[in-house]
Amino acid sequence: MEFTYHNAHNRGKTNLGWLDSKHSFSFGQYFNPQLTNFGLLRVLNDDLVAPSMGFGKHPHQDMEIISIPLSGSLRHRDDMDNETIIKEGEIQVMSAGTGIEHSEFNNSKTEAVNFLQLWIFPKQKKLKPRYDQQSISKKIKNEWQQILSPHPNDSGVWIHQQAWINLGEFTTATSIDYSCHVEANGVYFFILEGEAEIATQQLGKRDAIGIWAFESAQIKVQSNTKILAIEVPMQ
Repeated sequence: MEFTYHNAHNRGKTNLGWLDSKHSFSFGQYFNPQLTNFGLLRVLNDDLVAPSMGFGKHPHQDMEIISIPLSGSLRHRDDMDNETIIKEGEIQVMSAGTGIEHSEFNNSKTEAVNFLQLWIFPKQKKLKPRYDQQSISKKIKNEWQQILSPHPNDSGVWIHQQAWINLGEFTTATSIDYSCHVEANGVYFFILEGEAEIATQQLGKRDAIGIWAFESAQIKVQSNTKILAIEVPMQ
């Protein structure tokens, strides 16, 4: 097993007043040559957006873009005629493909919205753009819940890549295993809340560890812990 540990306090930072963003990997004006990606996971931003503020209309191309609100809600519009609200307990995916323009704004006039923004490289370029969003079950506890995969008929949303995202919400202390769907993949564990031990490393809120070249990893989880497991090809 090989691994890389990322302390939450060492993440890159962008603060524009209306936007307070933490970057797990190089993004925008933040550049760290040692932190440009984990395999095909290119971006993991932890964004806090002020009331009624947001990202105006802007383009993307050849990227799988995933948004997961942690609190609050976002108002989404794009040039494929999608206009919707995505809120806590949901996941959104956009396959930018040949090109898409969209905007994302905090839907509240009084409360900030906190959401995760992930970018994953697609398996090929110039694909047809697409949009989807789905609810995440609140009933599944103390086990992995798949919320993204490469398969349109599988659980959760899907993207054009051999990637999976699982969410684990643990109400009691436990141990749980994770094995990759594809042997050459790695998995980036991001602690949303609580504490866990992975690859002998103690992790707290917003800490992360990426592991690869392993058969099965055992995760020791404390009570009231939420973990995002992002499995991606390593090249």
